[in-house]
Amino acid sequence: MNLFDLAGNGGGAVETAGAVCSRKACRAGAQWQLLWNNPKIHTPERRKIWLACGGHRAWLEDYLQTRGLWKETLSLDAAAPDALPDGVS
Repeated sequence: MNLFDLAGNGGGAVETAGAVCSRKACRAGAQWQLLWNNPKIHTPERRKIWLACGGHRAWLEDYLQTRGLWKETLSLDAAAPDALPDGVS
């Protein structure tokens, strides 16, 4: 067993089954991937992922855009190469 097994992620793309919104205290199913990076600590090609339900997508995008971190939003079904969900490194 490795760390990715414990995190419920095989180390590849985001798994859609059981994916939950990243907004604090929200347990709704995720529908969107918000790709972002912090240019102060990440290389330009690095992408981190927050998951969002339909109700919190705009709030999370605004949060990231206000801080200059947001890069793109994709459907949860779309592949996000070279990215891991936030909290999995």
